Amino acid sequence: MNSLMTSLTTTDAQIAMVRSQAEQAKQMAEAMKAKGINIEKIDAAARDFEAVFIASMMKPMFEGIEPDPLFGGGNGEAIFNDLMIDEYGKNMAANGGLGIADMVRAEMIRQQEGAVQ
Repeated sequence: MNSLMTSLTTTDAQIAMVRSQAEQAKQMAEAMKAKGINIEKIDAAARDFEAVFIASMMKPMFEGIEPDPLFGGGNGEAIFNDLMIDEYGKNMAANGGLGIADMVRAEMIRQQEGAVQ
């Protein structure tokens, strides 16, 4: 019975903490909007930056792969490979990526707040 009460108390505390964090995030978003900071554009720019970074890190991995002699090769395949790697980068960035977008986003917000003040 005691462990059940402790468990419920811990859960209640966690719920209160999450609600508090959500309220702080909402207040921060409203403050940014009031200052003219567009968080959606910042998110998109940070995600795009991470996608380009990931793609540029992946390109050397594909340089050593030889095309299939029967069906592969040519300029078309080279262009397709570049496009495919770019899409890999976008996909990885959209699904969590490396965490670079979060750091870029935070820095962009900090820079914007400094410029607005």
